[in-house]
Amino acid sequence: MSSPDKWSFVLSRADDAAWSTGLRKIFDYRDLGIKDGTNGDFVAHVIRRNQTEAADGVQSWHVHDCDFQLVYVLNGWATFEYEGQGERTIRKGDTVLQVPLIKHREIACSDDFEVLEIVSPANFATRLVDPPA
Repeated sequence: MSSPDKWSFVLSRADDAAWSTGLRKIFDYRDLGIKDGTNGDFVAHVIRRNQTEAADGVQSWHVHDCDFQLVYVLNGWATFEYEGQGERTIRKGDTVLQVPLIKHREIACSDDFEVLEIVSPANFATRLVDPPA
């Protein structure tokens, strides 16, 4: 991780938001500029459900190769299953700290599901894995 004194100030305005595709076909992503501001130490983005109706593989069991992952629900709900934690439904205002490499999968989400996600490092990988024993 680089030193915070190497980071730069970032202001991401909602009026200038650019939404793009990303890891999940059923979601749109808004990059908040944190990856550039922290020299890749962190990434922060808003993720929202779009109207695409498709299976996208990440509903399978998977892990993220990262050191830190925080999810804050801005709107709607989603049900996930976490290794050792069972099924958990998260709703507007809820926060999840996903421990590194926890196996998990999404089961369902509302049409208005939207989250803020912060991950370190910014260039983390997602890998499909076998279900927990």
